[in-house]
Amino acid sequence: MEKSALEYGRYYHIYNRGNNSESLFKEPDNYRHFLSLYEKYIIPIADTLAYCLMTNHIHVVVRIKEENEIRSFEELHLFEKNKKGLKTDRKPTPSHQFAHLFNAYSKAINKHYNRTGSLFEHPFERRIIESEPYLQSSISYTHYKPVKARIVDTPSEYTWSSYNALISDKPTHINRELVMTIFGDKDYFILYHSDMPAIHEFVNSATSGYM
Repeated sequence: MEKSALEYGRYYHIYNRGNNSESLFKEPDNYRHFLSLYEKYIIPIADTLAYCLMTNHIHVVVRIKEENEIRSFEELHLFEKNKKGLKTDRKPTPSHQFAHLFNAYSKAINKHYNRTGSLFEHPFERRIIESEPYLQSSISYTHYKPVKARIVDTPSEYTWSSYNALISDKPTHINRELVMTIFGDKDYFILYHSDMPAIHEFVNSATSGYM
């Protein structure tokens, strides 16, 4: 079944997992490479509010930028200017950028580990977020995945999520200002993440049947 295209200006919970639950990340460099590709393909077309990279699945919460907020391929330096036949004044489309992200990472893993075939399930899953409570819950649900999996005891202990970037003052590609506006302030953001059973029940009802 063909998925609907990502719409400009909308909030989404986007998730994908390894084909047949295969591991997506085998070593720390894999996580770092995925995040570098994410920066290249997704930061230009979306505000990232949360992410979590688990061993065999990925969750991100984003606001797709309005079309007038997105720069052209040429301005973003995504392609070589001298490539014949490429109209560099075109703009990247959100759905294609996510597809490019997953394809680029799959190719890198296949080459590095001498594997073949699809790494991810296709197409990637997406849920439109249409209310502030659902948006808050989706962000917290994303950060709480490693705790639910019993990898760590608290979200702050997990390396490969956006939680620590959001509560720190260090430079980040995560839209910290927007996230804190959604939660009101940092104190409430942290407090909200401590009430996870209710959050999981709320978000699981929207993602049931996937993971």
